[in-house]
Amino acid sequence: MQKIYNISILLSFIGLWITSYLSGTTEIILGFILIFSFGMLHGSNDVLLINTISKTQHKSALIKILSIYLLTVFSAVVIFYYLPLIALILFIIFSAFHFGEQHWENKNLNLPKSVYNIFYFIYGLLVLQTLFILNTKEVIEIVNSIANYNITDTLINYSFIITLITYLIFNVYLIINNFKSLLVVFFTELFYFVVFAVIFKVSTLIWGFTIYFIFWHSIPSLFEQVSFIYEDFNKKTIIKYCMNAFPYWIISLAGISIVYYFFKDDKMFYGIFFSFIAAVTFPHALVINKMFLHKKSTIK
Repeated sequence: MQKIYNISILLSFIGLWITSYLSGTTEIILGFILIFSFGMLHGSNDVLLINTISKTQHKSALIKILSIYLLTVFSAVVIFYYLPLIALILFIIFSAFHFGEQHWENKNLNLPKSVYNIFYFIYGLLVLQTLFILNTKEVIEIVNSIANYNITDTLINYSFIITLITYLIFNVYLIINNFKSLLVVFFTELFYFVVFAVIFKVSTLIWGFTIYFIFWHSIPSLFEQVSFIYEDFNKKTIIKYCMNAFPYWIISLAGISIVYYFFKDDKMFYGIFFSFIAAVTFPHALVINKMFLHKKSTIK
């Protein structure tokens, strides 16, 4: 996995270099292209993941998981329509945990399961809030567009400070209890956050999110998924994964294209766009969590 993150660092600096040549509008367009390609691809094989997880289980278990998945998608759409502010908060919570779990799952932190989950959430939330605090104006506009709620600079700033302090306390605890194995990890993660902060600062909100979402989340997630489904990661298994994901990717792309056609000139577009992403994120986060739990149970 470290090789994947080394590639992520290289691609991040390329993304940073690109920002010096592109206008804000072009960054946003390129960001959407990457999100709709690699980003959407990494979440398009949830059905295949569910099937793989359920191979050793009864057929009723597969039906149960699929039912929960579809119910989660439907619930996300309904909540965003009737309670957009609540849905937005849930989206941030789910995304934070999902990002943190993907990043830390392969590291042996030697923690109880419940503490693991809290740490995943705090890490992912800190990444998102670093993005938010360095793009405050855009965040305020998008929250207003989605939920018709005027979030303040003060709330963004204090939320970031509280999350940062909590994350540092976790790291101090981890280092004290696992000094030799985690001290290097701590400084490595600190370097990663410096990279994130620089990119988020010089980029638009969309481009900054894209760089993290694609290079630091989607690509490592694709590696994990391909390895889990096919028990190997090579050119052949990558092609198989893409072929299986293609129909679902096309359906998702068609859906967002229709949304763009009707709302491209509407101030609600960003709100609808993030609502669409959230409706897919909720069940995807649950499936990936199931995948990691399944891997742990098989190792035992």
